[in-house]
Amino acid sequence: MAKKDYYETLGVARGASEDELKKAYRKLAMKYHPDRNPGDKAAETSFKEVNEAYDVLKDAEKRAAYDRFGHAAFEGGGGGGPGAGGFGGNPFGGGGFEDIFAEMFGQFGGGAGRRGGGAATGRGADLRHAVEISLEEAFAGSRKTIRVPTSVQCDACDGTGAEGKASSAQQTCTTCAGAGKVRAQQGFFLIERTCPTCGGTGRVIKNPCKVCQGAGRVQRERTLNVTIPAGVEDGTRIRLSGEGEAGLRGAPAGDLYVDISVRPHALFQRDGANIYVRVPLRMTQAALGGAVEVPTIDGGRSRVTIPAGTQTGDQFRLRGKGFSVLRSAARGDMYVQVAVETPQNLTARQRELLEQFEGEVGQNGNSSPESEGFFAKVKDFWDGLGR
Repeated sequence: MAKKDYYETLGVARGASEDELKKAYRKLAMKYHPDRNPGDKAAETSFKEVNEAYDVLKDAEKRAAYDRFGHAAFEGGGGGGPGAGGFGGNPFGGGGFEDIFAEMFGQFGGGAGRRGGGAATGRGADLRHAVEISLEEAFAGSRKTIRVPTSVQCDACDGTGAEGKASSAQQTCTTCAGAGKVRAQQGFFLIERTCPTCGGTGRVIKNPCKVCQGAGRVQRERTLNVTIPAGVEDGTRIRLSGEGEAGLRGAPAGDLYVDISVRPHALFQRDGANIYVRVPLRMTQAALGGAVEVPTIDGGRSRVTIPAGTQTGDQFRLRGKGFSVLRSAARGDMYVQVAVETPQNLTARQRELLEQFEGEVGQNGNSSPESEGFFAKVKDFWDGLGR
Protein backbone atom coordinates (compact mmCIF):
# COMPACT_ATOMS: atom_id res chain seq x y z
CA MET A 1 0.00 0.00 0.00
CA ALA A 2 1.40 3.40 -1.01
CA LYS A 3 2.42 5.74 1.80
CA LYS A 4 0.35 8.84 2.42
CA ASP A 5 1.94 12.18 1.52
CA TYR A 6 3.63 13.62 4.61
CA TYR A 7 2.16 17.09 4.09
CA GLU A 8 -1.31 15.56 3.72
CA THR A 9 -0.74 13.53 6.89
CA LEU A 10 -0.08 16.72 8.87
CA GLY A 11 -2.76 18.68 7.00
CA VAL A 12 -0.44 21.50 5.89
CA ALA A 13 0.59 23.04 2.58
CA ARG A 14 3.92 22.14 1.00
CA GLY A 15 5.27 25.61 1.75
CA ALA A 16 4.29 25.47 5.44
CA SER A 17 6.66 27.19 7.89
CA GLU A 18 8.35 25.47 10.84
CA ASP A 19 5.79 26.98 13.24
CA GLU A 20 2.88 25.74 11.11
CA LEU A 21 4.39 22.24 11.01
CA LYS A 22 4.90 22.21 14.75
CA LYS A 23 1.35 23.41 15.50
CA ALA A 24 -0.16 20.84 13.16
CA TYR A 25 1.97 18.06 14.67
CA ARG A 26 1.12 19.03 18.23
CA LYS A 27 -2.61 19.04 17.50
CA LEU A 28 -2.58 15.65 15.78
CA ALA A 29 -0.25 14.06 18.34
CA MET A 30 -2.62 15.10 21.10
CA LYS A 31 -5.58 13.72 19.14
CA TYR A 32 -4.09 10.30 18.37
CA HIS A 33 -1.86 9.75 21.40
CA PRO A 34 -2.22 6.15 22.76
CA ASP A 35 -2.96 7.39 26.27
CA ARG A 36 -6.02 9.16 24.93
CA ASN A 37 -7.06 6.25 22.71
CA PRO A 38 -6.35 3.04 24.69
CA GLY A 39 -6.78 -0.06 22.55
CA ASP A 40 -7.57 1.94 19.38
CA LYS A 41 -5.32 0.43 16.68
CA ALA A 42 -6.40 3.00 14.07
CA ALA A 43 -5.39 5.87 16.38
CA GLU A 44 -2.08 4.13 17.10
CA THR A 45 -1.39 3.82 13.37
CA SER A 46 -2.30 7.47 12.79
CA PHE A 47 -0.03 8.49 15.68
CA LYS A 48 2.89 6.64 14.09
CA GLU A 49 2.18 8.22 10.69
CA VAL A 50 2.02 11.73 12.21
CA ASN A 51 5.33 11.21 14.04
CA GLU A 52 7.02 9.84 10.91
CA ALA A 53 5.79 12.76 8.80
CA TYR A 54 6.88 15.37 11.33
CA ASP A 55 10.27 13.73 11.84
CA VAL A 56 11.03 14.20 8.14
CA LEU A 57 9.49 17.64 7.56
CA LYS A 58 10.97 19.32 10.65
CA ASP A 59 14.48 18.49 9.41
CA ALA A 60 15.56 20.87 6.62
CA GLU A 61 17.77 18.29 4.84
CA LYS A 62 15.22 15.48 5.07
CA ARG A 63 12.44 17.83 3.94
CA ALA A 64 14.45 18.96 0.91
CA ALA A 65 15.10 15.33 -0.04
CA TYR A 66 11.42 14.47 0.42
CA ASP A 67 10.25 17.46 -1.63
CA ARG A 68 12.50 16.33 -4.48
CA PHE A 69 12.16 12.54 -4.41
CA GLY A 70 9.13 11.82 -2.24
CA HIS A 71 9.15 8.62 -0.16
CA ALA A 72 11.77 7.16 -2.49
CA ALA A 73 14.33 9.42 -0.78
CA PHE A 74 14.22 7.17 2.30
CA GLU A 75 13.87 3.74 0.74
CA GLY A 76 16.64 1.17 0.60
CA GLY A 77 17.73 1.42 4.25
CA GLY A 78 19.61 4.74 3.93
CA GLY A 79 20.67 6.48 7.08
CA GLY A 80 18.72 9.63 6.33
CA GLY A 81 15.25 8.09 6.54
CA PRO A 82 12.52 8.71 9.07
CA GLY A 83 13.73 5.84 11.21
CA ALA A 84 17.07 7.58 11.85
CA GLY A 85 16.24 9.41 15.06
CA GLY A 86 12.51 9.45 14.30
CA PHE A 87 9.57 7.34 15.42
CA GLY A 88 11.27 4.05 14.62
CA GLY A 89 14.36 4.90 16.69
CA ASN A 90 14.97 7.35 19.51
CA PRO A 91 11.73 9.38 19.68
CA PHE A 92 13.69 12.48 20.61
CA GLY A 93 16.39 12.16 17.92
CA GLY A 94 15.77 15.49 16.20
CA GLY A 95 15.46 17.62 19.32
CA GLY A 96 11.90 18.73 18.51
CA PHE A 97 9.94 15.90 20.12
CA GLU A 98 11.14 16.62 23.63
CA ASP A 99 10.04 20.23 23.46
CA ILE A 100 6.64 19.31 22.06
CA PHE A 101 5.94 16.55 24.61
CA ALA A 102 7.04 18.93 27.35
CA GLU A 103 4.43 21.44 26.22
CA MET A 104 1.75 18.76 25.72
CA PHE A 105 2.12 16.94 29.02
CA GLY A 106 3.74 19.56 31.25
CA GLN A 107 6.76 17.46 32.07
CA PHE A 108 9.33 20.22 32.52
CA GLY A 109 9.39 21.97 35.86
CA GLY A 110 9.85 25.72 36.27
CA GLY A 111 11.14 27.52 33.19
CA ALA A 112 13.24 24.69 31.76
CA GLY A 113 11.03 24.30 28.75
CA ARG A 114 11.10 27.94 27.71
CA ARG A 115 12.50 28.91 24.37
CA GLY A 116 16.25 29.19 24.41
CA GLY A 117 16.72 27.46 27.79
CA GLY A 118 18.92 24.41 27.33
CA ALA A 119 17.83 22.19 30.23
CA ALA A 120 21.16 20.42 30.50
CA THR A 121 23.12 23.67 30.85
CA GLY A 122 20.57 26.04 32.45
CA ARG A 123 21.10 28.59 29.67
CA GLY A 124 18.79 31.57 30.04
CA ALA A 125 15.70 31.91 27.91
CA ASP A 126 15.62 34.14 24.83
CA LEU A 127 13.40 37.20 25.21
CA ARG A 128 11.43 39.36 22.77
CA HIS A 129 10.66 43.05 22.99
CA ALA A 130 8.67 45.20 20.56
CA VAL A 131 9.79 48.71 19.58
CA GLU A 132 7.71 51.10 17.47
CA ILE A 133 9.46 53.81 15.48
CA SER A 134 8.42 56.52 13.02
CA LEU A 135 9.11 56.38 9.29
CA GLU A 136 11.61 59.20 9.71
CA GLU A 137 13.50 57.16 12.32
CA ALA A 138 13.49 54.16 10.01
CA PHE A 139 14.98 56.36 7.29
CA ALA A 140 17.71 58.04 9.34
CA GLY A 141 18.38 55.34 11.95
CA SER A 142 17.78 55.76 15.64
CA ARG A 143 18.89 54.83 19.13
CA LYS A 144 16.17 53.67 21.51
CA THR A 145 16.24 53.08 25.25
CA ILE A 146 14.09 50.11 26.28
CA ARG A 147 13.16 48.65 29.65
CA VAL A 148 12.95 44.87 29.78
CA PRO A 149 11.67 42.87 32.77
CA THR A 150 13.93 39.82 32.98
CA SER A 151 16.08 37.59 35.18
CA VAL A 152 19.56 38.91 36.00
CA GLN A 153 22.49 37.42 37.87
CA CYS A 154 22.07 37.50 41.63
CA ASP A 155 24.60 39.92 43.16
CA ALA A 156 24.42 38.28 46.58
CA CYS A 157 25.93 35.01 45.33
CA ASP A 158 27.53 36.16 42.05
CA GLY A 159 25.23 33.77 40.22
CA THR A 160 26.49 30.62 41.98
CA GLY A 161 23.21 30.09 43.82
CA ALA A 162 25.14 29.24 47.02
CA GLU A 163 25.20 31.12 50.28
CA GLY A 164 28.44 33.04 50.66
CA LYS A 165 29.25 32.80 46.93
CA ALA A 166 30.73 29.31 47.44
CA SER A 167 30.77 27.79 43.98
CA SER A 168 32.02 24.51 45.49
CA ALA A 169 28.91 24.08 47.67
CA GLN A 170 27.15 21.97 45.03
CA GLN A 171 26.43 18.26 45.33
CA THR A 172 25.40 15.63 42.81
CA CYS A 173 21.61 15.45 42.50
CA THR A 174 20.33 12.22 44.04
CA THR A 175 17.13 12.20 41.96
CA CYS A 176 18.90 11.88 38.58
CA ALA A 177 22.35 10.80 39.82
CA GLY A 178 23.86 13.82 38.09
CA ALA A 179 22.40 13.07 34.65
CA GLY A 180 20.08 16.08 34.68
CA LYS A 181 17.25 13.98 33.26
CA VAL A 182 14.89 11.27 34.48
CA ARG A 183 12.87 8.73 32.52
CA ALA A 184 9.28 7.58 32.80
CA GLN A 185 7.15 5.08 30.88
CA GLN A 186 4.16 6.60 29.08
CA GLY A 187 2.16 4.17 26.97
CA PHE A 188 4.65 2.42 24.75
CA PHE A 189 7.04 5.42 24.91
CA LEU A 190 9.94 5.88 27.28
CA ILE A 191 9.78 9.60 27.97
CA GLU A 192 12.91 11.43 29.05
CA ARG A 193 12.35 14.66 30.93
CA THR A 194 14.34 17.31 32.76
CA CYS A 195 15.00 16.41 36.37
CA PRO A 196 12.54 18.42 38.53
CA THR A 197 14.95 18.50 41.49
CA CYS A 198 18.04 20.05 39.86
CA GLY A 199 16.41 21.67 36.83
CA GLY A 200 18.64 19.72 34.46
CA THR A 201 22.00 20.81 35.89
CA GLY A 202 22.69 17.48 37.60
CA ARG A 203 23.74 19.25 40.80
CA VAL A 204 21.99 20.69 43.83
CA ILE A 205 23.16 23.28 46.37
CA LYS A 206 23.50 22.32 50.02
CA ASN A 207 23.15 25.87 51.37
CA PRO A 208 21.21 27.90 48.77
CA CYS A 209 21.46 31.68 48.59
CA LYS A 210 18.67 33.30 50.60
CA VAL A 211 18.17 36.07 48.02
CA CYS A 212 17.69 33.94 44.88
CA GLN A 213 16.76 30.65 46.61
CA GLY A 214 19.63 28.87 44.86
CA ALA A 215 18.70 29.86 41.30
CA GLY A 216 21.63 32.24 40.89
CA ARG A 217 19.34 34.84 39.34
CA VAL A 218 16.63 37.29 40.39
CA GLN A 219 13.87 39.20 38.63
CA ARG A 220 14.68 42.78 37.71
CA GLU A 221 13.95 45.38 35.05
CA ARG A 222 16.93 46.17 32.82
CA THR A 223 17.50 49.32 30.78
CA LEU A 224 19.17 48.75 27.41
CA ASN A 225 20.12 50.95 24.45
CA VAL A 226 19.22 49.58 21.02
CA THR A 227 20.81 50.94 17.85
CA ILE A 228 18.37 50.84 14.94
CA PRO A 229 20.19 51.08 11.60
CA ALA A 230 19.13 53.43 8.81
CA GLY A 231 16.90 51.74 6.24
CA VAL A 232 15.34 49.25 8.67
CA GLU A 233 11.99 47.85 7.51
CA ASP A 234 8.78 47.09 9.36
CA GLY A 235 9.02 43.58 10.87
CA THR A 236 12.82 43.57 11.14
CA ARG A 237 14.18 41.64 14.13
CA ILE A 238 17.40 42.78 15.83
CA ARG A 239 19.30 40.25 17.95
CA LEU A 240 21.19 41.36 21.06
CA SER A 241 23.41 38.44 21.98
CA GLY A 242 23.59 37.61 25.68
CA GLU A 243 21.02 40.26 26.67
CA GLY A 244 18.23 37.79 27.37
CA GLU A 245 17.36 36.02 30.61
CA ALA A 246 20.29 35.14 32.89
CA GLY A 247 21.19 31.45 33.05
CA LEU A 248 20.81 29.25 36.09
CA ARG A 249 23.73 29.39 38.52
CA GLY A 250 26.12 31.22 36.25
CA ALA A 251 25.12 29.50 32.99
CA PRO A 252 25.17 31.64 29.79
CA ALA A 253 22.40 34.18 29.30
CA GLY A 254 19.92 33.92 26.44
CA ASP A 255 19.51 36.48 23.67
CA LEU A 256 17.15 39.42 23.33
CA TYR A 257 15.24 39.83 20.06
CA VAL A 258 13.92 43.32 19.35
CA ASP A 259 11.01 43.36 16.89
CA ILE A 260 10.74 46.63 14.96
CA SER A 261 7.41 48.02 13.80
CA VAL A 262 7.14 51.24 11.77
CA ARG A 263 4.17 53.54 12.27
CA PRO A 264 2.16 54.55 9.19
CA HIS A 265 3.03 58.05 7.92
CA ALA A 266 0.58 60.83 7.12
CA LEU A 267 2.27 61.64 3.79
CA PHE A 268 4.56 58.84 2.68
CA GLN A 269 4.15 55.18 1.86
CA ARG A 270 7.14 52.86 1.62
CA ASP A 271 7.75 49.92 -0.71
CA GLY A 272 11.19 48.46 -0.04
CA ALA A 273 13.74 51.17 -0.70
CA ASN A 274 11.29 53.30 -2.70
CA ILE A 275 8.90 55.82 -1.23
CA TYR A 276 5.64 57.22 -2.60
CA VAL A 277 3.78 60.48 -1.95
CA ARG A 278 0.31 61.27 -3.32
CA VAL A 279 -0.07 64.87 -4.48
CA PRO A 280 -3.57 66.23 -5.27
CA LEU A 281 -3.69 68.80 -8.10
CA ARG A 282 -6.43 71.23 -8.97
CA MET A 283 -8.08 70.52 -12.29
CA THR A 284 -6.68 73.74 -13.70
CA GLN A 285 -3.14 72.90 -12.51
CA ALA A 286 -3.30 69.53 -14.22
CA ALA A 287 -4.73 71.02 -17.42
CA LEU A 288 -2.41 74.01 -17.70
CA GLY A 289 0.72 72.52 -16.15
CA GLY A 290 3.09 74.19 -13.76
CA ALA A 291 5.28 73.21 -10.82
CA VAL A 292 4.67 71.96 -7.29
CA GLU A 293 6.95 71.68 -4.28
CA VAL A 294 6.85 68.33 -2.49
CA PRO A 295 8.45 67.21 0.78
CA THR A 296 11.10 64.49 0.93
CA ILE A 297 11.59 61.93 3.72
CA ASP A 298 14.85 63.57 4.83
CA GLY A 299 12.94 66.77 5.61
CA GLY A 300 13.94 68.57 2.42
CA ARG A 301 11.94 69.88 -0.53
CA SER A 302 11.91 69.03 -4.22
CA ARG A 303 10.36 70.96 -7.09
CA VAL A 304 8.41 68.82 -9.57
CA THR A 305 7.42 70.15 -13.02
CA ILE A 306 3.86 69.19 -13.95
CA PRO A 307 3.31 69.08 -17.73
CA ALA A 308 0.05 70.38 -19.20
CA GLY A 309 -2.61 67.70 -19.51
CA THR A 310 -1.40 65.61 -16.55
CA GLN A 311 -3.87 62.89 -15.57
CA THR A 312 -4.75 61.15 -12.30
CA GLY A 313 -2.36 58.22 -11.83
CA ASP A 314 0.59 59.85 -13.60
CA GLN A 315 3.72 59.66 -11.48
CA PHE A 316 7.05 61.41 -11.50
CA ARG A 317 10.31 59.85 -10.33
CA LEU A 318 12.88 61.59 -8.15
CA ARG A 319 16.06 59.50 -8.24
CA GLY A 320 17.91 58.82 -4.99
CA LYS A 321 15.22 60.44 -2.81
CA GLY A 322 14.03 57.16 -1.30
CA PHE A 323 15.28 55.01 1.58
CA SER A 324 18.79 53.82 2.20
CA VAL A 325 19.26 50.15 1.40
CA LEU A 326 20.18 48.37 4.64
CA ARG A 327 23.94 47.78 4.96
CA SER A 328 24.54 49.54 1.62
CA ALA A 329 25.35 53.00 0.28
CA ALA A 330 22.58 52.72 -2.33
CA ARG A 331 19.30 54.61 -2.06
CA GLY A 332 15.89 54.04 -3.55
CA ASP A 333 13.75 56.53 -5.44
CA MET A 334 10.78 58.70 -4.60
CA TYR A 335 7.65 58.65 -6.73
CA VAL A 336 5.20 61.55 -6.83
CA GLN A 337 1.74 60.19 -7.69
CA VAL A 338 -0.77 62.69 -9.10
CA ALA A 339 -4.48 62.78 -8.20
CA VAL A 340 -6.50 65.40 -10.15
CA GLU A 341 -9.13 66.93 -7.89
CA THR A 342 -12.57 67.95 -9.14
CA PRO A 343 -13.61 71.38 -7.74
CA GLN A 344 -16.53 71.59 -5.31
CA ASN A 345 -18.71 74.39 -3.91
CA LEU A 346 -18.40 76.50 -7.05
CA THR A 347 -19.24 80.19 -7.08
CA ALA A 348 -21.64 81.50 -9.71
CA ARG A 349 -18.75 82.93 -11.72
CA GLN A 350 -16.77 79.66 -11.56
CA ARG A 351 -19.78 77.69 -12.69
CA GLU A 352 -20.35 80.12 -15.56
CA LEU A 353 -16.74 79.73 -16.71
CA LEU A 354 -16.90 75.92 -16.52
CA GLU A 355 -20.15 75.83 -18.47
CA GLN A 356 -18.54 78.04 -21.10
CA PHE A 357 -15.54 75.69 -21.15
CA GLU A 358 -17.79 72.63 -21.47
CA GLY A 359 -19.64 74.26 -24.36
CA GLU A 360 -16.39 74.72 -26.24
CA VAL A 361 -15.02 71.22 -25.53
CA GLY A 362 -16.98 69.65 -28.35
CA GLN A 363 -15.38 72.02 -30.83
CA ASN A 364 -11.93 70.62 -30.05
CA GLY A 365 -11.87 66.87 -30.47
CA ASN A 366 -8.47 66.52 -28.79
CA SER A 367 -9.28 68.05 -25.39
CA SER A 368 -10.43 64.78 -23.73
CA PRO A 369 -9.03 61.94 -25.88
CA GLU A 370 -9.53 59.19 -23.29
CA SER A 371 -13.14 60.11 -22.63
CA GLU A 372 -13.96 60.46 -26.31
CA GLY A 373 -12.21 57.18 -27.10
CA PHE A 374 -14.15 55.35 -24.39
CA PHE A 375 -17.56 56.54 -25.53
CA ALA A 376 -16.67 55.79 -29.15
CA LYS A 377 -16.06 52.19 -28.09
CA VAL A 378 -19.35 52.16 -26.17
CA LYS A 379 -21.17 53.31 -29.33
CA ASP A 380 -19.50 50.58 -31.38
CA PHE A 381 -20.49 48.02 -28.74
CA TRP A 382 -24.14 49.03 -28.81
CA ASP A 383 -24.16 49.22 -32.62
CA GLY A 384 -22.86 45.66 -32.69
CA LEU A 385 -25.82 44.57 -30.55
CA GLY A 386 -28.24 46.38 -32.85
CA ARG A 387 -29.33 48.88 -30.23
